[in-house]
Amino acid sequence: MPVELCGLSVLAIAKILSVAFLSIVFLQSGIDKVNNWSGNLSWMRDDHFAKTPLKKFVPMLLGVLTLLEITAGVLGGVGIVVFLTGGTGAFMLWGAIFSAISLICLFFGQRMAQDYPGAASLVPYFILSIIAIVLFGIPM
Repeated sequence: MPVELCGLSVLAIAKILSVAFLSIVFLQSGIDKVNNWSGNLSWMRDDHFAKTPLKKFVPMLLGVLTLLEITAGVLGGVGIVVFLTGGTGAFMLWGAIFSAISLICLFFGQRMAQDYPGAASLVPYFILSIIAIVLFGIPM
């Protein structure tokens, strides 16, 4: 007999918690980029990516990354609410997918900047996003 808590299966709880974690990470990160746009842009252009081919693309890349992160966070958060009110987990799944895409973009940037410790610090988040995606492939 499957274990349930408050009417939710362990699998549903794992999906909710993993997506909630990712949503918090990416909403906070995206909102920080919006609130401190000029500081982030300056640091990325003049310091982090100064000696890379990405330097001239930093404003566009920062915009794309910010959009990806906010999208990941919003989809995940909205998805949790939709799921808990009887809907499907589709929005949560899309939130996890956008989280993974955001992390791949961040990882690429860190590697281009030769910030290997920064790139390595993204690996646990990427693993969590992949686990979250895989959880949606397991039937309830």
